[in-house]
Amino acid sequence: MSDALLFAGVLALTLVLGPALIRALRGLRLRQQAYEDAPKTHAAKSGTPTMGGVLFLVAICVALAVRHDPVSVALGLLGLACGAIGLVDDVLAIRRGRNRGLRARAKFLLTAIAGSLFLALLARDPAFGLRDVIFAFDATHLVVPDVLWLALSLCVLLATTHAVNLTDGLDGLAAGTMLPPLAVVAWLAARQGEAGVAGLDVAVGAACIGFLAYNRHPAKLFMGDTGSLALGAVLAGSAIVTGNHLLLLLIGGVFAAEAASVILQVAYFKTTRKRIFRMSPLHHHFELEGWPETTVTKRFWTASAVLSLVGAVLVR
Repeated sequence: MSDALLFAGVLALTLVLGPALIRALRGLRLRQQAYEDAPKTHAAKSGTPTMGGVLFLVAICVALAVRHDPVSVALGLLGLACGAIGLVDDVLAIRRGRNRGLRARAKFLLTAIAGSLFLALLARDPAFGLRDVIFAFDATHLVVPDVLWLALSLCVLLATTHAVNLTDGLDGLAAGTMLPPLAVVAWLAARQGEAGVAGLDVAVGAACIGFLAYNRHPAKLFMGDTGSLALGAVLAGSAIVTGNHLLLLLIGGVFAAEAASVILQVAYFKTTRKRIFRMSPLHHHFELEGWPETTVTKRFWTASAVLSLVGAVLVR
């Protein structure tokens, strides 16, 4: 199956399944509860069905059914595993109330285990040719020692997965911001002959577009951690497979900025008892500065597209 046909099929499937999923989530009372410290405008979001990230898991399964070489299977399993972790977190947060899902340490540990298993699967595949490469520029590869590659790969997986999770805070923000860097890693995978990985990225990108039909402002469906952890895992895993750990820092710059804003805010507050931003992650800061939610989302989308374009030009 061609990438174009896979894209069209997953997009159509996502659009068809969306309304049924919304009804099912409402029936199961799996609805978003706004954080108490979130901007006041978010109070209206309470009651919106969440866990819409199930649509991304369906897309991964469709892609694996079409193409299932060892590398793409490893990547798909990583996405499904992280999505499953997010699903458990979402269910617990809703059932316990007050968004008391998995503890941060537990979620971090579980994603670390999933990432380690993914790297182990790559290491066992003799066809995986970019082991130890962290930046692939045409025929020039930046190679590091094996142990360092493993450590950097795990750091990339954990950082990206949780950065995307932090970014998922406004209608359409995470899914729209994900599309440009996902397109870049899909292109890189196709250029390197990793058709299965490229197909999986194309399928997930199609699901993101279909999901936005229900997640754009005002959102009828949220992805939850089910979706954000799966998306982050697929993006990070694709960058690792294509040997572009360092490039991900550029094309995923919006996610990096969101995570950095949280780290800086916490560190600065613990040191000085003052805040750098009005609120973190960064998108909330701009909301409290008076930007409409849709403006924040569109500008973050634009930033993601520009950074991804620059990254694509660097490795063209």
